[in-house]
Amino acid sequence: MRKHFLKLILALIFLGWSKAEVRSQEVVVYTSEDKLFSEPVLKEFGKRSGIKVKVVYDTEEAKSTGIVNRLIAEKDNSQADVFWCGDPIRPLLLEKRGMLEPYKSPNAKDMPDVYKDEEGSWTGFSARVRVLLYNKKLVPEGEVPQSIFDLIDPKWKGQLAMANPLFGTTSIHFAALFCTLGDEKAEEFFGGLKTNGVRVVSSNGEVKRLVSRGEVAVGFTDTDDARMSLLEGKPVGFVYPDQDGIGTLVMPNMVCIIKGGTHPREAKKLIDFLLSEEVETGLARAECAQMPLRPWVGVPEELRIERLKPMLVDYREVADKLEKIWPYLKEWAGF
Repeated sequence: MRKHFLKLILALIFLGWSKAEVRSQEVVVYTSEDKLFSEPVLKEFGKRSGIKVKVVYDTEEAKSTGIVNRLIAEKDNSQADVFWCGDPIRPLLLEKRGMLEPYKSPNAKDMPDVYKDEEGSWTGFSARVRVLLYNKKLVPEGEVPQSIFDLIDPKWKGQLAMANPLFGTTSIHFAALFCTLGDEKAEEFFGGLKTNGVRVVSSNGEVKRLVSRGEVAVGFTDTDDARMSLLEGKPVGFVYPDQDGIGTLVMPNMVCIIKGGTHPREAKKLIDFLLSEEVETGLARAECAQMPLRPWVGVPEELRIERLKPMLVDYREVADKLEKIWPYLKEWAGF
């Protein structure tokens, strides 16, 4: 009797372990990448791996900033396993706070060194690029601005828009320009934009809408919003600015493991998937048309990132500068 009872107990313990193993087959992802583009990727991972994917998305208006603030607030009780960031800077803010768990994915070995951390704390993939979107009905072909610095010319007064610099890629653009130009010249440039009455709106998507409707002639935005506007048949075009000067800001996605997450094994599997050539190819072919960081990934010529002259920035330096200029950004934006 005791022998049968022992077998029953062992069977129940084994069953409990099995159920625990099944329950552990999940991963919690916080992401600032647009849901339209990230959701299909994450669903495909879940379908292939059998791992349940729980996702927390950021809002359009608070892009990246909101999700990062949540991660920081949860530092001592991490709820997320993976952070998929739509820009290359916010993970570095978490790295400075000791919140990332290094992982060198085998799929990261052929990523360009500039887009990954030597210790494996974060890795970039599939980039967006900062562009100038213009309305063809308002801007004659021979007058399309080729540089961001063209826009401080008085002829553009009242004809410009950009997203709030306290959020998303606009804040990164500000910080990158401070790093590239130096504080004095950067403040002079942004002061010129203010003098020209640049409209500060809620998001890059709103910039796209204003330019598409002809409410402004030119807007600062990203390639995904610009391409969406073209796909919608709007009378717009866009340029990669400063190809004869300081270059264009390249902003890869970045992925990292959050320290203290409860599903480290599943987190690594997800990161391996996100860093695959297949995902880069898929994001290039999606409506967002993101640019693969690997030059040999097969995409149309216009999506080959090596065609561009990139702005030469150190992403860690940009992250540091973003924190330092935060009071300036709030003052400039009127907060």
